[in-house]
Amino acid sequence: MFFDPMYLLFLLPALILAGWAQIKVQTTYSKYSRVRAQSGLTGAQAAREILDDQGLHDVAVQEVPGSLTDHYDPRTRTLSLSSDVYNSRSVAALGIAAHEAGHAVQHAKRYAPLALRSALVPAASLGSNLAWGLFILGMFLQMAAMVYVAIACFALAVLFSLVTLPVEFNASRRALAMLKESGVIYTYEVPQAKAVLNAAALTYVAAALMAIMQLLYFLFRSGLLGRRSDD
Repeated sequence: MFFDPMYLLFLLPALILAGWAQIKVQTTYSKYSRVRAQSGLTGAQAAREILDDQGLHDVAVQEVPGSLTDHYDPRTRTLSLSSDVYNSRSVAALGIAAHEAGHAVQHAKRYAPLALRSALVPAASLGSNLAWGLFILGMFLQMAAMVYVAIACFALAVLFSLVTLPVEFNASRRALAMLKESGVIYTYEVPQAKAVLNAAALTYVAAALMAIMQLLYFLFRSGLLGRRSDD
């Protein structure tokens, strides 16, 4: 199957949002990474303090290489912070560290969307990897069953992207509340940390929109959405 201009047309809104979100993240993070938090805590110290306040003394905080590679692993109960966040005393670093701590709290409190997202990881990863190959082969061989399997596989990836949204939004809300409650940042610094987390959230919205538009393209080309094209 050769390049289809319709594919670009379907993805254009998502591509525009993704580009804008990336710029927003870079500019906002750059701005507030230069603003030192009044508490003087590093990202690692802030994460540790928040986790301890929540009774999560067994959750480890470690430094990992890379930029914005921060994440929480529920399998090992480990909160990993990139070097820029781990060692920084900026408002941006504290906001990101608190966000990851928010995921640890979600895990401890058995937050349902997080459990669902974790359960979807293997299927979503496999589905996204198989979908395109099956779809192209199915369309080439005119095997409707294979095309439908491809769509079902990719739908799992879309579901994963959609479930990710409430997980990330909730982690940010928890982060801002915990930052204030623990005294890690001062009240006037909260809007600054919120700006960083809101910018990061845009990337997840863009990813979800990208997945949805790709699924709609599959449905369109398979004839399940609108009329089947003659080309």
